[in-house]
Amino acid sequence: MPAVTGGLCLVTGATGYIGGRLVPELLNAGYRVRALARSPERLRDHPWAGRVEVARGDVTDGDSLDRALRGVDVAYYLVHALSAGPGFEERDRAAARLFADRARRAGVRRIVYLGGLTPAGPSCEELSPHLRSRAEVGRILLASGVPCTVLRAAVVIGSGSASFEMLRYLTERLPVMITPSWVGTRVQPIAVRDVLRYLVGSAAMPPEVNRAFDIGGPDVLTYEEMMHRYAEVARLPQRRILRVPMLSPGLSSLWIGLVTPVPRALARPLAESLRHEVVCAEHDITRWVPDPPGAPLGFDRALALALERVREARVSTRWSSASLPGAPSDPLPTDPDWAGGSLYTDDRGTEVAAPPEALWRVVEGIGGENGWYSFPLAWAVRGWLDRLVGGAGIRRGRRDASRLRVGDALDFWRVEEIEPGRLLRLRAEMRVPGLAWLEMYAEPDPVHEGRSHYRQRALFHPRGLLGHMYWWAVSPFHAVVFGGMARNIAHAAEQLPAAPGSPSPSLPAPSGPVPRP
Repeated sequence: MPAVTGGLCLVTGATGYIGGRLVPELLNAGYRVRALARSPERLRDHPWAGRVEVARGDVTDGDSLDRALRGVDVAYYLVHALSAGPGFEERDRAAARLFADRARRAGVRRIVYLGGLTPAGPSCEELSPHLRSRAEVGRILLASGVPCTVLRAAVVIGSGSASFEMLRYLTERLPVMITPSWVGTRVQPIAVRDVLRYLVGSAAMPPEVNRAFDIGGPDVLTYEEMMHRYAEVARLPQRRILRVPMLSPGLSSLWIGLVTPVPRALARPLAESLRHEVVCAEHDITRWVPDPPGAPLGFDRALALALERVREARVSTRWSSASLPGAPSDPLPTDPDWAGGSLYTDDRGTEVAAPPEALWRVVEGIGGENGWYSFPLAWAVRGWLDRLVGGAGIRRGRRDASRLRVGDALDFWRVEEIEPGRLLRLRAEMRVPGLAWLEMYAEPDPVHEGRSHYRQRALFHPRGLLGHMYWWAVSPFHAVVFGGMARNIAHAAEQLPAAPGSPSPSLPAPSGPVPRP
């Protein structure tokens, strides 16, 4: 029988872009939700966190899947390798097979999977590795013995999506651009709200439905046309685009990585996927999930809604939400006696002639447009260097201009812990020979009311001899970089107006040496 409102849905990938948006949609539709996450603490600050059950686990761990799938009616499989690193297809294959097997054993009524739209012509061998793997995962789940809905989408347009960010930054930053030939490939983009609507509606499909569905918006466009349409919607001057045939996917990903916040590791599978024409061959899903009036949204309307959310700082999830290097077993700087070996620290502190609330507003507003309060040019150079070696770079910015939550990407850091009003701990995601953190504390002055104390710690756990050499090579700059950062954060807090909710100011800073964690 079909799933009914009130049934239990398992959402894998709940910390990711689509999963984080699907959970509240399911709750609003009347379903109960269990979210599977390797690090449940990354979900605690979401507005819907108190309304869901959170299960700790991983799709590659059979025991945790057994626990997570117990009593589940509909299981959403929203897990993919974000980059085409060595062995990623085998990892995707093994995870899908394990999930299918454990879902069947648990008596799950339906699996719903969001995959990629594949072209009709090329064989599987001709597809990009990224599309080939997604297609194979879909086939595995369809053969699981559990009724399955596979939704196949091309370019997803929504605030914070990787496809939207790539399109946005390429168009905004390059009024004249030399582009690869794939900008002439036709694709059928879809608004993220339509993707979510189809995902939610798929939960109620009857048991005899076990198939894939193409989903897309009403417009079929080349990527070049998408860039011109973006410029028009964003009210930018007309863009001039020159195509050249010699830009390979590797060179394209390097170009995308240098111009946009999307790192090379993710840009490559996106660019490779755009080599193929991906246009819906059918729209059969409307038999079970009818389109309401005005849906699916057209490309221009989807762009306008995404831009509106970006401008109003209402981006609920971003593509970077799902990118978290390191494993739960990585040591933390709070481990007693430092479980992982050597730990170098740089401690700074200063008194602040402002209350802790003002200081915290500056701390929580750090990064993105506000910068790092010390040598902005040097931070930018550090970001460029990181991008050149395949790192995250500094241009990922922030999901929200003034509020952070655990798991947020913050330039080339990740929010690892946040105690509102007191502590912000960031884990470095730039390329360094070890693990690095930056901790910032806002503490009340125990003696003087209305004043506070700012404390800052940079921590580094070296990996091998190179890690130790790295720390000692950059430590002479810490007094200037981290010392200046502490002073400027204190000064910014002292300049804030007393009324709560005021935005954190940007702070000009002189140029100086390149900062390192």
